[in-house]
Amino acid sequence: MKRTSRGGIALTILLALAGPVRAAQGDGAKGAVTNLPLPRYVSLKTSEGNVRRGPSLSHRIDWVFTHRAMPLRITAEFGHWRRVEDNEGQGGWIHYSLLSGVRTVLVEQDMAALHTRPEADAPVVAQAQAGVIARLGACDDDWCEISADGGDGWVAKTALWGVDPGELRD
Repeated sequence: MKRTSRGGIALTILLALAGPVRAAQGDGAKGAVTNLPLPRYVSLKTSEGNVRRGPSLSHRIDWVFTHRAMPLRITAEFGHWRRVEDNEGQGGWIHYSLLSGVRTVLVEQDMAALHTRPEADAPVVAQAQAGVIARLGACDDDWCEISADGGDGWVAKTALWGVDPGELRD
């Protein structure tokens, strides 16, 4: 996963823009444009996405996300623009057409064990290195099923970024 800065200037987080709806995690807010929950996770649809300082083409590009399927968290909406952040909290405004609703996660724990079942004592079928992007499947309270590079298994939620601790998925 590669994130590059344009012009060497640090990203300024926009808090004072008039119009965007911004949400703190878990506050039950809905986006003013989509009426979907904020925050929520999506993925980068393309292999390159410009992240701007504000929600329009006239705003400067601060970052370029360069990894297809990278998980991102949407924290605000304004027209056709979504305020996103990555696992390090870096981000800005990106056009909605560059985002996908396909859920992916980033493995943050190096050599995370993938099990056959969502149990710590279940057989380990594979290990995932930190930085692997995987497709997200079902999740219970503590485990999520993921798949990447032809392998799949259940991994502890605490080893992943891109899924909330209390999130359940079928």
